[in-house]
Amino acid sequence: MLPFFDSSMLIVLPALALAFWAQMRVKSAYQSMSEVRSYAGLTGAQAARKILDQNGLRDVQVEAVEGSLTDHYDPRDRSVRLSEGIYDSSSLAAIGVAAHECGHAIQHSNSYAFLKFRHALLGPANLGSSLMMPMFLIGMLVQLPWLIDIGIALFSFAVLFHIVTLPVEFDASRRAMVQLNNGGYLASDELTGAKKVLNAAAWTYVAAALMALLQLIQLLFIRGRED
Repeated sequence: MLPFFDSSMLIVLPALALAFWAQMRVKSAYQSMSEVRSYAGLTGAQAARKILDQNGLRDVQVEAVEGSLTDHYDPRDRSVRLSEGIYDSSSLAAIGVAAHECGHAIQHSNSYAFLKFRHALLGPANLGSSLMMPMFLIGMLVQLPWLIDIGIALFSFAVLFHIVTLPVEFDASRRAMVQLNNGGYLASDELTGAKKVLNAAAWTYVAAALMALLQLIQLLFIRGRED
């Protein structure tokens, strides 16, 4: 039996439960707020363009991207990319998500420290996520503790990436709500609906960070048994 599928799996069960709950919550919030149209009638793309322009970010592009909830800000070419269900929709969910991605663009323009740190961690985190499992398993099979340790060390970059993501995402949502409130994009009673979607989405990042952290603890627990 592989070491990941023994009693040590109990360590990650809380994170699995939280991840499932978070996914259900964000799906419910998104679906319910996707059915509520904003009074102003702005689409996600239009709202994003106005927020960016009002913050002096006219060089940041707003583009459509395929998929559902694939919205993101790409700092490499300074583009806010909105999914099909957000770009052309005038729902409260669309406005909230578009404003959140603009929040990342504003972070970038302000040289927000955590965003810069997360971007620097992206390469090492991807490397750690892809190499951890093969290095750990090979190290276990051929009894090479140093290989196991390297795998764990590399995976720690992925854990740190998820942890640093938390302040980045929470701050982007905070900036989004400030923009929506001060810019008059949504009425006061509509702000609650947009915030509901952003708060639900935040829990998915919390779950991802907890999962990564508990996986690291699981690896250290298994490694400790080998000594």
